[in-house]
Amino acid sequence: MGVEIRVEGLTKSFGRQVIWQDVSLTIPAGEISVLLGPSGTGKSVFLKSLVGLLKPDRGHIWIGDRDLPRLPEAKLYETRKLFGVLFQDGALFGSMNLFDNIAFPLREHTKKRESEIKNIVLEKMEMVGLLGAEHKLPGEISGGMKKRAGLARALVLDPEILLVDEPDSGLDPVRTAFLNQVFIDLNAQIGATFLIVTHDINTARTLPDNIGLLYQRHLAMFGPREMLLTSEEPVVRQFLNASKVGPIGMSEEKDESELEAEAKLGHDPGKLPPIPPQQMPSNGMLRAGMHAPGAWCAAHGVVPPPGSFVDDLGRNWVEEWPRYVASMTPVGASGGPAAPGGPGGRFPGSPPPGGQGTGAGY
Repeated sequence: MGVEIRVEGLTKSFGRQVIWQDVSLTIPAGEISVLLGPSGTGKSVFLKSLVGLLKPDRGHIWIGDRDLPRLPEAKLYETRKLFGVLFQDGALFGSMNLFDNIAFPLREHTKKRESEIKNIVLEKMEMVGLLGAEHKLPGEISGGMKKRAGLARALVLDPEILLVDEPDSGLDPVRTAFLNQVFIDLNAQIGATFLIVTHDINTARTLPDNIGLLYQRHLAMFGPREMLLTSEEPVVRQFLNASKVGPIGMSEEKDESELEAEAKLGHDPGKLPPIPPQQMPSNGMLRAGMHAPGAWCAAHGVVPPPGSFVDDLGRNWVEEWPRYVASMTPVGASGGPAAPGGPGGRFPGSPPPGGQGTGAGY
């Protein structure tokens, strides 16, 4: 199961350049969180700080009762074993086949026999849909397969926390959607805490339980998915609409004169788009971090954008959700989760019956 990450007053700079300051948030245990932000706001630096690869100037990173920036080297080394990291490009060794790449952490950090290592590696390759590609070299596979091989390697030590840095980088929208499904299914299966850095708006709108936004060297917002997707903050509206109008400029934030000029011309970042139904595990069952569609909005008196929570078939999942949950049984005939019998047989965002669609070609 995943563990909670509690960040308090975290500040990081390189020389005189402040990357971000006084960042505080709690990443809930076992849930999927996404971190958004314009390019250059220090999202990758934040991930490296969480795992102890970079030391913050001040602040705390609590993993249970351990404050990472203040741990001695030996205890930091042990704590890092709680983490799995998927780097932007997969970070595979080009001279090793996929099996040896994925086995590398086990050979470096454990004393397991080769027979045990083989079983673990094949298990993780199967989890990410790469079984049968063990002997391929990184140069012989697609970008999506490299990402999944990097993910399998991140899983071999059974981490409680998975940090994922721009998994959509270099992937087309279709492969990104397939990879997102892998994250959803893994979270449902192993219960790890996920933190995913991304620029992909569709990923941010459909994948996570929680969303954060780094902007102007601080954390502008972090909380449940519906909180950010209904926010009227100009920077949020601009980012979600991919608009040129708003406080984000080409390199840094716009100055006051630019914003005043936009206001005089009546420019606006645009209305918030409808909130889509959240992506579901392939088996249609619920993950621990999921909440009923519209629950946060209802609890906080927020009216979501028109058309929210409606799927491609026109079903409103605020209305369908109670029937969907009531239709599920906790255990199937074979002892595993039963397939849902709710409306349409599947939740929106679930792939068709018959698997994840993550074959060796993707």
